[in-house]
Amino acid sequence: MNQSLEGQVAVVTGGTRGIGAAIAESLLQEGVTVVTCGTKESTLQKALGRLKSLGKSEGRVCDVSRFEEVEKLFGYVAKTFGKLDILVNNAGIGLFAPVTEIDPADWRRLIEINLNGPFYCTRQAVPLMKKNGGGFIINIGSLAGKNPFVGGSCYNASKFGLNGFSEAIMLDLRHDNIRVSQIMPGSVQTDFMAGGSEGDWKIDPAQIGDMVVHLLKTPSRTLSSRIEMRPSRPPRR
Repeated sequence: MNQSLEGQVAVVTGGTRGIGAAIAESLLQEGVTVVTCGTKESTLQKALGRLKSLGKSEGRVCDVSRFEEVEKLFGYVAKTFGKLDILVNNAGIGLFAPVTEIDPADWRRLIEINLNGPFYCTRQAVPLMKKNGGGFIINIGSLAGKNPFVGGSCYNASKFGLNGFSEAIMLDLRHDNIRVSQIMPGSVQTDFMAGGSEGDWKIDPAQIGDMVVHLLKTPSRTLSSRIEMRPSRPPRR
């Protein structure tokens, strides 16, 4: 587990806050150059102000649900760094409501970000990784990708889909020296669920960043294709 990540280049989508920011911070502390993205220039610049104090970090405004914007993001990476070693597909949104109360436009928006986004980014990342001799793709899923819940039809669908996508591309890419893993957290202490209660029992986003680093440092002959993370002591029901 002593493999150095120094000098590698990573793209972390949705890296301006929450889990994505924690992942970016963990990578920067390992000497990785991190390119992150967000949908708002103001939020992106605020995040970069913090990230650049930790290491070499760049950012671009990019809505991962728009393929043309994803093309520009990875075009920037190719032109600026000439390679890509790591892709972390983290960008995502939530929608929690009974199926009859979900607006079709909201359904499409969530699926476009949570499922189409990882496809678009992976499609653009893989040629850069192949050119460089290999790489690592880590998709940030959710335990909602295996555990349905009331009001979760849209979110569950996106995360179940991400499970299938992750496992299929793992098989597609394994002989190209590109490893694919998925991290599936349970409740994380972020503002992801608007109005949701916070508590010390939830997973610290930094622990997900640590897990990303752990996966990247695993010797290349081994692959942990799915990691489930959950709070060790959630409240009793």
